[in-house]
Amino acid sequence: MAAAATTTRPAVPLLKDELDIVIPTIRNLDFLEQWRPFFQAYHLIIVQDGDPSKTIKVPEGFDYELYNRNDINRILGPKASCISFKDSACRCFGYMVSKKKYVYTIDDDCFVAKDPSGKEINALEQHIRNLLSPSTPFFFNTLYDPYRDGADFVRGYPFSLREGVPTAVSHGLWLNIPDYDAPTQLVKPLERNTRFVDAIMTIPKGTLFPMCGMNLGFNRELIGPAMYFGLMGDGQPIGRYDDMWAGWCSKVICDHLGLGVKTGLPYIWHSKASNPFVNLKKEYKGIYWQEELIPFFQSATLPKECTTVQKCYIELAKQVKAKLGKVDEYFIKLADAMVTWIEAWDELNPPSGAKSTELPNGAAATK
Repeated sequence: MAAAATTTRPAVPLLKDELDIVIPTIRNLDFLEQWRPFFQAYHLIIVQDGDPSKTIKVPEGFDYELYNRNDINRILGPKASCISFKDSACRCFGYMVSKKKYVYTIDDDCFVAKDPSGKEINALEQHIRNLLSPSTPFFFNTLYDPYRDGADFVRGYPFSLREGVPTAVSHGLWLNIPDYDAPTQLVKPLERNTRFVDAIMTIPKGTLFPMCGMNLGFNRELIGPAMYFGLMGDGQPIGRYDDMWAGWCSKVICDHLGLGVKTGLPYIWHSKASNPFVNLKKEYKGIYWQEELIPFFQSATLPKECTTVQKCYIELAKQVKAKLGKVDEYFIKLADAMVTWIEAWDELNPPSGAKSTELPNGAAATK
């Protein structure tokens, strides 16, 4: 008697019902075709930047919500002033309206990378694995992430710290076009990142880093309210510092609350270099200001009464206004926007058990 044929069922995507993918865009999302094997099982939140009358086309078969500026204004009302316009910083609106535990955000000029063996990299799956494993911010492990297969804690690592802490942020990297500032772009116009480093590490407590938002995952329940990408773009004196601002704020808060931030794998393929002259116009004040910003965040401390991300963020906003407001009045405006952001976040994300806030006039377009 012939043996019954066996079929292999495809693996259920990790966190299929617990994760949203947030994409800011000004163009049709044809890039999703390459990501279809990895993204199609997940819900997408698309934040359309720029002209809200323009139609954004999304490939068939994806489950998505699409929000444009009119939707943002309708849903947030006067508080919409905290969401940047004509800048990819608008993506953080997607974090606010998401109802999932985890968020992955990616730019629309990023594609599937391949590892040294030629295998396509499932970046989303690696981010999820990073977020589901602990971090070790209090003591550096010289074999990098000790929770990966084939690694462990090295001799001399305190046993009392080996349990680790929850991971709040997974910061991925990129092959091909490096994430450089405009001056570096100008002096290295042909440089490409071809190095695939098979490593993940926890960024130590007390250490800041330049967070890139084009390939980023985070636990929304642990750190979501701190993932505000600031006031950038139209009407603002600065751009291209949105993700870094969120990175500095969230790292200070993670350090205070005992949460971890990982960086390294996964890689994506960054396909398009932005114009360095346009970037310089957006960045030049930030390049000057960051010499004041970095010391500010390095020395920022939060009182023990700040036991939630919201309380931490409001306290950080106060310090931004008091200390960075002396650098430029823009930071006074930004500090006010930080408070507005938290107020809007809490309205759309009431504490468990509280009455839910409905989106005014219905939600945005849903597929």
